[in-house]
Amino acid sequence: MEGIKNIIFDLGGVVLNIDFKKTEEAFTKLGFSELSKYMNQYHMESFYKDYEVGRIDDEKFIASISGMLPAPKTDQEIVDAWNALLLDFPPERIEFLESLKDKYRLFLLSNTNAIHHREFHRRFTVQTGKELDEIFEKTYYSHVLNLRKPGAEIYHVVIKENGLVPSETLFIDDTETNFTGAHEAGLRTLHLKAPLTIQQIGL
Repeated sequence: MEGIKNIIFDLGGVVLNIDFKKTEEAFTKLGFSELSKYMNQYHMESFYKDYEVGRIDDEKFIASISGMLPAPKTDQEIVDAWNALLLDFPPERIEFLESLKDKYRLFLLSNTNAIHHREFHRRFTVQTGKELDEIFEKTYYSHVLNLRKPGAEIYHVVIKENGLVPSETLFIDDTETNFTGAHEAGLRTLHLKAPLTIQQIGL
């Protein structure tokens, strides 16, 4: 793409395949069939937002989920159900990202949480023998930064820390609402709509 020197990638739905329905199904098996009313890509209960920006820890998050269940479940059952939405890192996608390193500066910016963070890092290492953070110049996670998309501040952090020129920087995300803050920060954006993949966008 003309004039682009830096690319900031979202994680879920862009680099990592995810399916929120898998977590809905897992919680249904635990007796809770209304998870989507509380948490989805566009609407989240306050306790989940707090968890995504590191305001509450794993214990409090699990306790909040546990309080929604009709019968007691172990912490591990809740964690496993929560992680069910995390799928795979397509090898061709990782190879493609590796091939971009000579042409662009690559960054990762994800709204995530501590439980998912540990699990997708574990899966990536098991699958590839590498660390996910090695693929990018630098990675940014909402629960570590105490900020989340679509607020503009999280984009400003990435821009400032790495000396990026916003007009030379492309942000790729599968959730269009996240572009509000990206545009405010001056970034160029690309909405990756399924079934489109990053290999198909002409980088």
